[in-house]
Amino acid sequence: MNTLESFDYAGKRVLLRCDLNVPIKDGVITDDGRIRASLPTISYLIDQGAAVVITAHLGRPKGERNPAFTLAPVAARLGELLGREVTFSPEIVASPSARAVAPGEIVLLENIRYEAAETSKDEAERIALAKELASYGDIFISDGFGALHRKHASVFDVAALLPHAPGYLVAAEIEVLKKLTQNPDRPYGVVLGGSKVSDKIGVIENLLDKVDLMAIGGGMLFTFLAARGYEIGNSLVERDLIPTVKDLIERAEALGVELLIPTDIVVAPAFAADATPTIVNADAIPADQMGLDIGPVSAAKFASAIERCKTLFWNGPMGVFEFANFAAGTKVVAQALTKVTGISVVGGGDSAAAVRALGFADSQFGYISTGGGASLEYLEGKELPGLVALA
Repeated sequence: MNTLESFDYAGKRVLLRCDLNVPIKDGVITDDGRIRASLPTISYLIDQGAAVVITAHLGRPKGERNPAFTLAPVAARLGELLGREVTFSPEIVASPSARAVAPGEIVLLENIRYEAAETSKDEAERIALAKELASYGDIFISDGFGALHRKHASVFDVAALLPHAPGYLVAAEIEVLKKLTQNPDRPYGVVLGGSKVSDKIGVIENLLDKVDLMAIGGGMLFTFLAARGYEIGNSLVERDLIPTVKDLIERAEALGVELLIPTDIVVAPAFAADATPTIVNADAIPADQMGLDIGPVSAAKFASAIERCKTLFWNGPMGVFEFANFAAGTKVVAQALTKVTGISVVGGGDSAAAVRALGFADSQFGYISTGGGASLEYLEGKELPGLVALA
């Protein structure tokens, strides 16, 4: 596989795929972590004399132009962080700005997912779009790690049309994931949260015989409690997965894996920031209440176990961290990760947003991933199409 340094970029046009899928509320970017993560590759290309055309996505506009998903605010923020002008192109196909880009200049195309062909299952449609994108560049650099698990035109198909290499971000992400899957230092722990067991089931199944510790929090924990026969009130649950979860609990016990499932829960009568929190035992959730965070006893136990680990991967908040009343579990877990003496990896998505929202600095952790879904699929043992395309 080529590296970013494999090419001479002087006077060349580079088509650069970034992951700029940042949270935006009322037109304001609330977490620019993914933009910052893209800066090293962009800066390198500009310093080498390249003209750069960036493709990226934001949300899921489903092939239609929707102002809620425009990348215009991202272009503005990218320019601020780089300290240079970034031209925003409303056009994706036949963009005058992309056609005219000169060495030292940067153009960001509008949300690539406005084009239905980007995510089409019809290969011919994707290739047609990929050819349009390839016309903007002499070289393709893939640096959008968070999209590598997608067989999309700007990620997968375009790589076959131009000389290509991964950017610094993709290279760093893969290096970290290898540390999590190839002879990790032990004890090796994995902490999983988020709303759905179905999102994490593949990771649990693939890693269960590789880890020493697995801790379960977030909305997904209630399917585990239901599997134990507990009353879970109005909490989230995926009842169709209860038999699978029962098997996983038994498998963990047979393997000697320390499986941590909360013993106390913070509940409330409604999913609301001002809902009154109450702490109850995990086997005594009132029928009219819903669990919104792990309890303090469980959080402390999670933290103690995390701090013993030499390798730790965390994906998914422990509760509704956006609500102050239900953020404590996530904050305790995040604090414990900062004390891991080996490598601690925050697995992208909501986890990355949570640590920043709770006041932690990126530098307090071993690594903060930009791609939750891509990281999870890699840890499931799946091939990432965008990575295969770079081989």
